[in-house]
Amino acid sequence: MQGRTLNIVLKSGLIAGAIMGSMFLVTYPFREQIGFGALGMALGYTSMVLAFFMIHVGTRSFRDTVAGGQVSYGQALKVALLIALIATLVYIVIWELVYFTLLPDFMVEYGRHAVEEARAAGKTAAELEALQRDMAQFAESYKNPLIVAAYTFLEPLPVALPFSFVSAWLVSRQPTRATAPA
Repeated sequence: MQGRTLNIVLKSGLIAGAIMGSMFLVTYPFREQIGFGALGMALGYTSMVLAFFMIHVGTRSFRDTVAGGQVSYGQALKVALLIALIATLVYIVIWELVYFTLLPDFMVEYGRHAVEEARAAGKTAAELEALQRDMAQFAESYKNPLIVAAYTFLEPLPVALPFSFVSAWLVSRQPTRATAPA
């Protein structure tokens, strides 16, 4: 990978990852008010959508500064996916730091929340017991940083992949103004 391409990928990916990861830090003081429900999910995925605009910014920058104004879909997709990968790795590192230092009981609290939601939904005692057991096992497995990384890697995919495919398609279809016919 060329130096300029690597620079674009790293810069765009690091900015996107910082945007996603900063959401943990910004919302940390309000975690009890936010809770585990729809508001928390909305805030998290909104930060991902905002962050992944950097995929388009970086891919467009690659087209304009490295590829001479025109880029194939494959080239643009490669750059977009690399930006998404860097951003996701940053997101994983920040979440692991936050989880293991500030929120070590997060999974236990989440398990309690899941059981309370199931109880409110009218689940039977046997179903609640099975859920408690499953959540306890999950919390135990979540003590392993590799498990945490694997689950955390999956979170941004529903946002990163569509952004990558669409951005690559847009950038490859639209040459820069300087190269477009008059």
